[in-house]
Amino acid sequence: MSETKPLWTPSQERIVKANVTRFAKQAIGDWKLHINDYPAYHQWSVNSSEQFWRSVWKFCEVQGEPGKRTLNDGDKMPGAKWFPDARLNFAQNLLRRRDTGNALVFWGEDKVKRNLSFLDLYDEVARVADGLRQLGVKPGDRVAGYLPNLPETIIALLAASSIGAIWSSCSPDFGVQGVLDRFGQIEPVVLFAVDAYWYSGKIVDVMPKVRLVADKLPSLKRVIVVPYAGSPTGLGGVSNVVLYQDFTQASDATEIDFAQLPFDHPLVIMYSSGTTGVPKCIVHGAGGTLLQHMKEHQLHSDLRSGDRLFYFTTCGWMMWNWLVTGLATGATLCLYDGSPFVRRGNILWDFADAADMTHFGTSAKYIDHIAKIRVEPARTHKLKSLRAVLSTGSPLVPEAFDYVYRGIKQDICLSSISGGTDIISCFIVGNPILPVWRGELQCLGMGLAVDVFDDDGRPVRGAKGELVCTKPFPSMPIYFWSDPDGAKYRAAYFERFPNIWCHGDYCEMTEHDGIQSMIIYGRSDATLNPGGVRIGTAEIYRQVEQLDEVIESLVIGQDWDNDVRVVLFVKLREGLTLDSILIARIKERIKTNTTSRHVPDKVVQVADIPRTKSNKIVELAVRHVVHGRAVKNVEALANPEALEYFRHRVELAS
Repeated sequence: MSETKPLWTPSQERIVKANVTRFAKQAIGDWKLHINDYPAYHQWSVNSSEQFWRSVWKFCEVQGEPGKRTLNDGDKMPGAKWFPDARLNFAQNLLRRRDTGNALVFWGEDKVKRNLSFLDLYDEVARVADGLRQLGVKPGDRVAGYLPNLPETIIALLAASSIGAIWSSCSPDFGVQGVLDRFGQIEPVVLFAVDAYWYSGKIVDVMPKVRLVADKLPSLKRVIVVPYAGSPTGLGGVSNVVLYQDFTQASDATEIDFAQLPFDHPLVIMYSSGTTGVPKCIVHGAGGTLLQHMKEHQLHSDLRSGDRLFYFTTCGWMMWNWLVTGLATGATLCLYDGSPFVRRGNILWDFADAADMTHFGTSAKYIDHIAKIRVEPARTHKLKSLRAVLSTGSPLVPEAFDYVYRGIKQDICLSSISGGTDIISCFIVGNPILPVWRGELQCLGMGLAVDVFDDDGRPVRGAKGELVCTKPFPSMPIYFWSDPDGAKYRAAYFERFPNIWCHGDYCEMTEHDGIQSMIIYGRSDATLNPGGVRIGTAEIYRQVEQLDEVIESLVIGQDWDNDVRVVLFVKLREGLTLDSILIARIKERIKTNTTSRHVPDKVVQVADIPRTKSNKIVELAVRHVVHGRAVKNVEALANPEALEYFRHRVELAS
């Protein structure tokens, strides 16, 4: 990058008070280290990972017994085993506070507001866990949620994990087949579902879908329905159904018997996006998830007990799991369900003020959109407690960095982070004691041997390549469901470079004063290859979406004349039509700010851009449609009807 100074630099007061500063002092004392700067400290965390992760356990005060061994078979990936003698319970760590302070603050658009104290949360989990035990739920059984981001969703997860059952969830905007493609593979014994939810002020009835889902899951012993927005069609026709309040009132339990389980005991089943086939079922362990999240919360996000943590997410995205683990630090979780554009795009900032949020998390697409529609919380809201803004889901373009500091707040740590469902956490993270550079992700995650490889598997600097991790880390999946020999698991991450995790991101390592940071250019499988030259899609999006006429864009490589040509689709502001003048402006902007190879051969207007339910655009699905290939799992999309805008386009026939 050509920037000469950072957008933000932490004050000395912030640096001194930061959790990561206190952690460094503790680790230096415990291990007799001779380290005096952050680059050396990060290098220690990678080279001496066993010391590092044991220090994280101590600093974060993980409840449980770590055992004497920290890592077995540390040279094997997959195959390494962290804390093989440990015993702990995930839910016990999240329910450590039992007082009257707020644990959960919930807004359902502008319709519902609720608070639950830590004491209330513990008591509610106790009753739900007792009810599950009475149903015969035991360690290893699957408990599923077809739910919005409600307090009851967190309660159900904690109740299941207190027993040692495995949690899995989908948001209620998933269609029936999308739910069955996921839950049908894992055969849950209990399904928590919502009756209805609000979106943009309208009630969306979920019960017709719940009936169809329940009928196709013969493994179910009970369907527990959480009343929320009020289903117009009622509960009739669902077998073995009970209302949530009736289920909890049947128990008078006041204490939780937390099962003490191995570090790698399965906690949750997550799913790949599934836009090109049936989603893979990715199983994550309790210990690795807890330790990695607490490290990211406390060291990289500077989260403290009493802070107010928010992430705009559905419970079908891994960031929901990341948010929930904030309870282990003693933070209050701010939960929002519904459209983020209620009150002309201001509702989340209204919530931030009302809840005194300290950490505001969202997607890069949300930030892009509110910048486009000129929402300016810095002018309209106080945000007096806000210390950090976090963004993920797709690359945050440099101009969005400018907008955050101009339009939201100047004195905040903007953490553009990157990881994914595969690791239920992040490889590239924020850091409260480091500067923020325009367009760059702040630093590599501590304890993670992140690197960038070229096509021949060699580390590269100052050039683009594949994001890899060269050493094992605790939050790797413990296995894939229905993959007894591990073949699918190995093929997903280790086929490209043996014994090296290949994440599938196209990126570039950057450096400032010895501190390594990162630029993400997009997913490797969506990378364009005109004339054999690799181009990251984010490089094009950055240019196109700065034009006022363009709301959003999507770019693919179309097979053409024994090569690949770049095709750009644009969604324009309402009432605008793509013409030769705008096409010329788009091409000229791309050429001027990138290279001639980035310039699209075709620019095509579409009415909408298809995206997953976690708000990621789906280049691969569009590429399949353009080439006449089937998209195998349209249920994974939030707006599958948008795919039709790309089918049989006459503009692409010549």
